Amino acid sequence: MNQHTQPLSSIAFHLGPLEVHWYGIIIGIGAFLGFLLASKEGKKRGISSETISDLLLLALPIAIITARIYYVLFEWSYYKDHPGEIIAIWHGGIAIHGGIIGSVLAAIWFCRKKNLSFWKMADVLAPSLLLGQAIGRWGNFMNQEAHGGPVTRQFLEALHLPDFIINQMYINGTYYHPTFLYESLWNIVGVLVLIVLRKSLLKRGEVFLTYLLWYSIGRFFIEGLRTDSLMLTSHIRIAQLVSFLCVLGSLILLWYRRKKGLATSKAVFLS
Repeated sequence: MNQHTQPLSSIAFHLGPLEVHWYGIIIGIGAFLGFLLASKEGKKRGISSETISDLLLLALPIAIITARIYYVLFEWSYYKDHPGEIIAIWHGGIAIHGGIIGSVLAAIWFCRKKNLSFWKMADVLAPSLLLGQAIGRWGNFMNQEAHGGPVTRQFLEALHLPDFIINQMYINGTYYHPTFLYESLWNIVGVLVLIVLRKSLLKRGEVFLTYLLWYSIGRFFIEGLRTDSLMLTSHIRIAQLVSFLCVLGSLILLWYRRKKGLATSKAVFLS
């Protein structure tokens, strides 16, 4: 079938003059499900739901702000001429790497204040972060952004995608790679990988470092397909550079912490 239907609206509903966008709703759903997962896993490690919720209430707004700042800084050539758009995150434009930086800094501060182990907390939260990122990518889907280069409808149909995804990838007369979907699926598999590995193989801190490895490897290759990448130079995509540095840094930390005996206790979560 080659008929093109109208794309799904990025607006979920109206509250009087206010437009409620799917982008924000989907991010909220991702945060909520991530909280439920973290609360369940935290209880197995003696971390209460209240502690998890306190950290979430601190880290989530900070992560959104730093994700937006990160994006705006690397798109400053546009935003300096459109300052009113700087706060318009409902139009899209928040960078996950900026959010990771903000949430990690918030968690370090929170754990020091509460006299908690950052690495223990990071291990608990890592699968939730990946789950939230997997869900959040569907906000990009609703906005018809974060897609890859042009493809044919036949290519998309060969992937056995449902029509609603294929139709949403038809933008201004052209079909595009659903890179949002590639990353979402990669992250969901990553959640399962983390849950399996931490039961036997990983020690404290290594669940979080494996999260960084897994996400960064996938993001590096998927970013190469995208058409809207933030660019450092005409040839270097910022997300690919940061992903490479995250992979390198994670491997170094994994090696260093084991060599120095810093990764001692198991990351296993007992039922």
